[in-house]
This record gives sequence, structure tokens and C-alpha cells, in this order.
Amino acid sequence: MSTYDHFEECPFGPLSEHMAKVKECVALVEPMFDAVGKGNFDELRTVCEKAFKIEHEADEIKTEIRRRIPKSFYLPIYRGDLLAYLKLQDDMADSVEDVAVGLMIKHLSLPEPIAADIREYVRRVLKTCEYLFECTDQLTALTEDDLDGPKVGHILELVGKAEHAEWRADKAQFSLAQKLFAMDDVMRATDIMLWSNVFRELGRLANHADNTAERLRRMLVR
Repeated sequence: MSTYDHFEECPFGPLSEHMAKVKECVALVEPMFDAVGKGNFDELRTVCEKAFKIEHEADEIKTEIRRRIPKSFYLPIYRGDLLAYLKLQDDMADSVEDVAVGLMIKHLSLPEPIAADIREYVRRVLKTCEYLFECTDQLTALTEDDLDGPKVGHILELVGKAEHAEWRADKAQFSLAQKLFAMDDVMRATDIMLWSNVFRELGRLANHADNTAERLRRMLVR
């Protein structure tokens, strides 16, 4: 019997396989920026191509879950919520792919005056994701009886931390954008545009993590 045949017992079990791929994608974000910082574009290409491959694998798992999720018998979690949650998870992998594309369009150099700010912004985005991952790591052990118990209370605390981390990431993004556009006298307009797009996609990654956490709260608080 496959993982997908246990939706009625633990609806989060099959979703964990998909989330594992999302986590693999997100784990590649920092190495992408490390490669850009070193000016090693062969390394960047290798990391980005790995992200593209994992994102595609996540899409395949998403499609299988959508096909196999029960339509007729009892689930402790509303089916529509599960599918919306799956979509938000998948959006995270899509955002990592978009960050990779943005970094590969041309050989961008890490702007030295704001390099530390960029690295801090990346850390804040990834911290938002980490709090979400802490939540989801505990989901597969949940049973219907746990949905009103202390385990859920701990997960909801982590959801709150994810929301706060995303707020901090938003503030970092705004500050970074101001510093980036203030460099229009020393940077090419095309480079400013490309970095701005990369920062926006990173922000979307944090937003998707926050939205996934919020959807999780909606499923657990009944």
C-alpha cells in the first residue's frame, strides 16, 4: 500500500514527500548567492540546474498527489484546504527556480557596497522558510486525535514565528531596494533591474512560506 493510500489516516503524510523536494530547492538558494559572490558562474550554473531538476521532480509529485487524493471518503482535513496547501508549497519551489533564472540571465556581480545587506536579506528569507519547515516536519506524526492537542499548539507557535520572520524579510527587502536604486550612478540600469527582480523573487519565496504557514493554521484551527 503506497503513502497515498493513507490520506484518511494522516492527510499530511503524502504531502511530506513533496515538501522534501521543496526543502531541497530552498537549500540551494544560499549556494547560488555564494557562487555569485565568488564570481564562479560555472558553479552557479551547476547549482541552478540542480534546482531546475528538483523543481521539476516536485511538480511531478504534486501532479500525483492531485490525482490520488481521495474525493469521496472521509478526511480529517478538508480536501480543498489540502490542495491549496499543496499549491502554496509548490509555489516555494517555483520561486527558487525564478531566483535561479534571474541570477543566470547574465553574469551579475554582487554589488560590493550592499553585499552584506544582500546576504542578510537572503538569511531572513531562509529563516522564514526554516520556521515553516519546522512546522511541516511535525505534521506527518499527527493523527486526527492530535488535531486538538498540544502538538498542534506547538506547530501554531512556529507558524507565528514564520509570520514574524516574513515581516522582517519584507523590511529588509524594502531597505535593500532603496540602497540598490541609490546606486544608479555607479551601476548599469540593466544590472539594477535584474537585481531588483531577484530581490522580488526572494520576497515571493518568503511570502509563499508565510502563506503556507497561514494555510496550515487554517487547517489545524477548527
